[in-house]
Amino acid sequence: MNSLSPSQNRLWLLPVLSGVLIGTSYIPFPPWASLFCFVPLWIFWQRQTRLKNVFFGGLITSFIFTCIGFNWVTYLLHEFAGLDWPLAVLGMVVFGLLAHLFVPVAGVLWFLGQRRFHWPEWLSLALMALITTLCEAYSLTLFDWNFGYSWYGSKVPIYQWAEVIGFRGLSAATLLTNLPLYYAWQNRKNNRGPKLLAAVMVGFILLNLGGSWLKHRLPTPDAHLTALLVQGNIGSSDKMAAELGNGYPMAIIKTYMELTDNALATAKTKVDFALWPESAFPALLGESFKTKDYPLLLREFQKSRQLAIITGSYGMDLTSRMITNSLFVLDENGEIVPPHYSKTILLAFGEYIPGEGIFPQIRDWLPQTGQFARGAGPTALLHLNGYSMGAQICYESLFPEFTRSLAELGAQFIVNATNDSWYGAWQEPYQHMYMTLARGVEFRRPVLRATNTGISVVSLASGEILERSPLYEAWAGIYDIPFLKNPPVTLYQRFFWLVPGLLWGSFVLLIGIGLNSAKKTGK
Repeated sequence: MNSLSPSQNRLWLLPVLSGVLIGTSYIPFPPWASLFCFVPLWIFWQRQTRLKNVFFGGLITSFIFTCIGFNWVTYLLHEFAGLDWPLAVLGMVVFGLLAHLFVPVAGVLWFLGQRRFHWPEWLSLALMALITTLCEAYSLTLFDWNFGYSWYGSKVPIYQWAEVIGFRGLSAATLLTNLPLYYAWQNRKNNRGPKLLAAVMVGFILLNLGGSWLKHRLPTPDAHLTALLVQGNIGSSDKMAAELGNGYPMAIIKTYMELTDNALATAKTKVDFALWPESAFPALLGESFKTKDYPLLLREFQKSRQLAIITGSYGMDLTSRMITNSLFVLDENGEIVPPHYSKTILLAFGEYIPGEGIFPQIRDWLPQTGQFARGAGPTALLHLNGYSMGAQICYESLFPEFTRSLAELGAQFIVNATNDSWYGAWQEPYQHMYMTLARGVEFRRPVLRATNTGISVVSLASGEILERSPLYEAWAGIYDIPFLKNPPVTLYQRFFWLVPGLLWGSFVLLIGIGLNSAKKTGK
């Protein structure tokens, strides 16, 4: 039986190192290693002669950074799926192995191409970086994370370039910057290495100066609103009990009313509207239900205070007669202002079961899984007293194409209602918050985000983040929010497919060069 030499064994520390560097560059950590985190893994891949080693090296990296950067999945499986802690940890292990397979897949694709066409070294390295970037951009995941968000999380001005290339573009640029730093490391003993390192540092500084310029060149807002955000601190168990009709709806409604009243008592100016989070109103709303007890109670509350409210609630899809997860606008007299919005991008195994339409018997196996109707998508804005608002519910904010559609409709700002009570207080609330607020930077609009347990917050078109709510505490905050009545179209909004086009164009060009090189050498 062949055994590996000590030097070969040490090589396997390289994918481990990449996993640690990547994982500790995710929010809530600063992006300290984002520009070179793939370098150790790429060095490992370059020294391999066997496909399985390339695959398992990539898998080690992805498993480690997933466990570091997304270990909140363990809490989610315990809290949401009701698994005992040992099973939740096992589920986290499975998630760690599967969640970011783009890394080993990228390694396999590169290795097969290199073995087939014998690319020259420069081309091999360029394609390694580009294939990794493309695989990351098109990876299949429920939580659409990318490497651009960490710059925003650490307030590094480079994130302002998101108005030009989006956070996906920033992610691609971050990954591709690993390539010159790979060359710098490989040439560290000659003049070329320090020069490359210096060039990357100068470029990074210039991009940050450019980011500051982009922020300061934003047009001056010509309007403002005063909004009250309310966070009831209603945990998952209480919400589920309310959904089952176990006496909690009235307690939840009173909690939100009392928090709203207390905040109004301290308000120095008139509040234009209050924003309550996802499913904060634990009953059905809509024209068909406005004479029911709870909607009547809410209407009387609003009329007596002359307060408009935007609230998450449940609606009814009249075609399918299924429940919807919706966001309603109610004016100062408690009257519903049409149209309301119903969530379109539903949470798998939370609000629907994948494949249930084809295999209905799956419902018998998972009877406790929610069954919601889908909304019509970002096809209409919410309206109130002249405001045109784009609506998002929970993790719909993770998808820039969704918010782009709202911007195309003319949304002046975004209202987001979220429930993050399933995820604990360590990582996910911060990751999800920055991912949501990132849409405001890409399309230069304020984002108002109300959550059940935190983090509730407002960000401005500049990306500036105002007061953040505490986690897992009842809270209410009043914000004065400047905005533009007619926001300009950002470059990212207008040229949404620019970065994917450049990436694929570069890939086709490099592959063409490789094929031509192989033809000339007869390989």
